[in-house]
Amino acid sequence: MTAVDRQVLRDLAHRVAEMAATPEHQGRPELWYAQNRLKPIRPLVFCSPEGSWPELIPDSDMRCEDADARGIEWGLRMRLYAAEHFHDDQVCDNHFRVGPAVSSTGWGVGPEYVHPEAARGAYVWDPPIKQREDIDRIQTPKSTHDSEATARALAFHQDLFGDILEVYVHGTFWWGLGLIDEWTFLRGIQQTYLDMTDDPELVHAGMRRLMEGRLAWLRELETLGVLSLNNGNSYVGSGGFGFSDQLPADDFSGSVRLKDLWGFCEAQTMSEVSPAMHEEFVLEYQLPILELFGLNCYGCCEPLHRKLDLLLRRVPRLRRVSISPWADKRVSAEALEDRVIFSWKPNPAALAAVEFDPEWVRRDIRETVEICRANGCVLEIIIKDTHTCNHQPKRFDDWTRIAMEEAVRGAE
Repeated sequence: MTAVDRQVLRDLAHRVAEMAATPEHQGRPELWYAQNRLKPIRPLVFCSPEGSWPELIPDSDMRCEDADARGIEWGLRMRLYAAEHFHDDQVCDNHFRVGPAVSSTGWGVGPEYVHPEAARGAYVWDPPIKQREDIDRIQTPKSTHDSEATARALAFHQDLFGDILEVYVHGTFWWGLGLIDEWTFLRGIQQTYLDMTDDPELVHAGMRRLMEGRLAWLRELETLGVLSLNNGNSYVGSGGFGFSDQLPADDFSGSVRLKDLWGFCEAQTMSEVSPAMHEEFVLEYQLPILELFGLNCYGCCEPLHRKLDLLLRRVPRLRRVSISPWADKRVSAEALEDRVIFSWKPNPAALAAVEFDPEWVRRDIRETVEICRANGCVLEIIIKDTHTCNHQPKRFDDWTRIAMEEAVRGAE
């Protein structure tokens, strides 16, 4: 890393620390603590540009030359951009997290991908599980931790930022643990749907193998001592933040266990199956995983309004459910009431369209706020899955301003 790169990063870190010290950001965690206790202060708002970030922070804004330095720069600039533009409920803190040097062998088998020439275009894949015997090729993932490499990375970043930010080791090894989406990459989505009727035992055998492998992998991470608490400013589930005084478990003594964490399962490829088939082929294999965690989130892009009774009845310590753009909001609100967080994902097409219609955005958000208020729901409004803003970054600013206005209005 050059001296110039180092100075660029330190300057950005100072800006992050200054932002984190403002009363606005110091006060936001309590909003999330209350939300995750199911005692909301008001509907919360989180703007996550995701695939649109390159349109908000183009390469021309980057100043570092070294590839690793540019990766750090990108992360700092995203934090600053969100804090300076969105004015939502996400927290800009003064932490800098260093991932531990943990590697995993994976399943030992995977699909062959065919990517298009177009940047960020759709791809197809050739799934490797062609017959029952191929399931035996699936291996249990094995993880190893290079503690010396972790120590070197921590020392490097402490030297870089330690006098500005709070630098510490914090690992994240998964996003979702739903299994079924992994199975559809190994078997194919269409074929999995056919198998549920034509060869259900094949689906059961595959899901059982993945469940057993994932359980062993999770226990190994726990034994290695590389898990990190996610009860603070950590993104959990498919939206929302983990601030919670119900985690870690009461008997926590410093070594992080799975029961000290938020867990998360989803089933995005199963949006069209019945509740009964979802329970048989998906949830039965997710439950042993969800049982390990202290609090749980469920769902992402799949519409779950027909399955909420099932989830409420069977998922242990369920605290957050994703209500996607394709879910029936009224049915969902009537089912959830104040029992779990109504984690609503508005339609991201509003930001990607040829024309941005702020009045439509306001009507959509206001309708949802009113439906949730009528049913006593714990609402959070999370815009995500935005793969473009049609190269008009201000749309995110405007969307967030409208959402915050309606969230405040809904609490009056």
